[in-house]
Amino acid sequence: MPHTLRQLPVLEYLQRYLDGRLAEGDATHLRYPTAISRLLRFHIVAIGEATASIELLADATLHGNQQGTVHGGLLCELADAAIGTAHSTLMQPGESFTSIDLHATFLRPVWQSRLRAEAWAEHRGRSISHYRCDIVRENGKRVASIASAVMTLRGHQAQGR
Repeated sequence: MPHTLRQLPVLEYLQRYLDGRLAEGDATHLRYPTAISRLLRFHIVAIGEATASIELLADATLHGNQQGTVHGGLLCELADAAIGTAHSTLMQPGESFTSIDLHATFLRPVWQSRLRAEAWAEHRGRSISHYRCDIVRENGKRVASIASAVMTLRGHQAQGR
């Protein structure tokens, strides 16, 4: 007998995912894990309302730039994934979102480390929300600080996104 899909709110779906409690047929209206997260091997490690933490095993031999350190673009993608995951917890069926800006400040280099991107909402608006994200190395030192604005899309703007 085929299972029917049971649509869950995004936050509940991700909490069940982290706790290992997803049942066959559990679904949400957004895609998890995302294709880019699978490609880059990002892992959600904590989730809450408008908050998320994502980890990555960063290694300059795989993710390096010309100077031999982990590329800043990877750090931006990690932060964007954490911010997007945090914002997705607020989405209702028929809603989607898009990042409209991202400002990164790089504080120290990374060669090889487990990185954790910790994102939270500084301001939750009806259409525009502002987020912060700190990326820290496994020794607790912050390597980057990111600010981003996210626009919630509804109705025809959300279709196909």
